[in-house]
Amino acid sequence: MAKRQLNRRQSWRIGKIQEERAARAARRESRAQEELEGGDLGPEQTGLVIAHFGVQVEVEACDGEQSGQIFRCHLRANLPALVTGDRVVWRAGNQGIGVIVAQLPRHSELCRPDARGLLKPVAANVDQIVIVFAPLPEPHANLIDRYLVAAEHAGIAPLLLLNKADLLDGANEARIDSLLGVYRQLGYPLLEVSAREGGGMEALKTHLDDRISVFVGQSGVGKSSLVNSLLPGVDTRVGALSEQTGKGTHTTTTARLFHFPGGGDLIDSPGIREFGLAHVSRADVEAGFPEFAELLGRCRFRDCSHEHEPGCALLKALEEGSIHPQRMDSYRHIVRSLPQDEY
Repeated sequence: MAKRQLNRRQSWRIGKIQEERAARAARRESRAQEELEGGDLGPEQTGLVIAHFGVQVEVEACDGEQSGQIFRCHLRANLPALVTGDRVVWRAGNQGIGVIVAQLPRHSELCRPDARGLLKPVAANVDQIVIVFAPLPEPHANLIDRYLVAAEHAGIAPLLLLNKADLLDGANEARIDSLLGVYRQLGYPLLEVSAREGGGMEALKTHLDDRISVFVGQSGVGKSSLVNSLLPGVDTRVGALSEQTGKGTHTTTTARLFHFPGGGDLIDSPGIREFGLAHVSRADVEAGFPEFAELLGRCRFRDCSHEHEPGCALLKALEEGSIHPQRMDSYRHIVRSLPQDEY
């Protein structure tokens, strides 16, 4: 059934209503700002955004006697979108609520496409992406490689983390060792831990020291259990595997930054569970496969797809064993999933 066409007067009325609503919203925001700044504001100081709640954020003071204290703050209308991990300039208000007056430069940002395909930052100033997987749910190279491509594209160092190492047994150990061996050979840092039994956790803490990290991975791999073990008292809710699907259930609901007792920070956010790669190009994907670096540009054809062309340097390396078939299959799968204009 075709959509009903609006006549000129109906379109005008709809536009007028939208303008009036926008004007009322602007007046409310202006009044709120006037009330907030009607009294004396404190001096400018630096702070760290540790959580985001719509039009307000929680800021941890970084200066002076208030250092370490948490304040709710409004956002000035002319500011760009802020995310957990942002460093800002703020002023304390006379009613217990402060005002963010400026955003300080980011040294990195983690983004993902929103529902409309537009890139949206989900965390700022991240130093390390911890890619978490486990024997259950079954780990897949393609998913790990997608995270590695996302980390490379963001310019953030990855750490591969096998959690639930206590679940390794005769049925899965050889297969998982084979999977992990590919990444060890490529030089990626890789740890095996058990959040439940404590094995390997001290080594993990060492890798988290003095860094701002985010944990990514499928639901059910034990990210919440890791957070609970690393941050006693935080009590992040833990979801069990679904009996029907064998997959995990989502538990984290609010983006928040936590401080590790021994130094370093963790940004835990539902927006960082998974990353689409709709915003990257084939060249970006290739950059996420470091074993390709010396071979790219050496194919006979400039537009080589690395599928079947004669004189393809990657296919020759695959035949000679210097590129692992698992990685080549993963690369092809990722490239084929890109939007056609990026293929």
